Amino acid sequence: MKKILRNIIVETVSLWVIDMLFNGIAFTSMTAMITTAVILAVLNSTVRPVLKIMTVPVSILTLGFFSLVVNAAVLILAFSLAEGAYINSFFTAFIASIILAFVNSAVEGLFKD
Repeated sequence: MKKILRNIIVETVSLWVIDMLFNGIAFTSMTAMITTAVILAVLNSTVRPVLKIMTVPVSILTLGFFSLVVNAAVLILAFSLAEGAYINSFFTAFIASIILAFVNSAVEGLFKD
């Protein structure tokens, strides 16, 4: 339970950072941001691993760069499932997913025991 709560806090802080960095990403409220973080955490632990396995051949051919497309697709899916969260294009999601990975790593580093 503690790990799940930590993941949701990390995702929320990371979404707040990318919200500040990108004009193409918006949340109508803090509740929408937290809801998106919960959805993103669930998708990252369920859907994303399945997509990564399904796209192994393409990832091998692109030397792993296709995993960035998978990350962007998961981000778009999370935003489409959350009410009050908006992302304007795939390109925005693509760049945001790269920055989100760096921010997630930095924020998780703060929570290390």
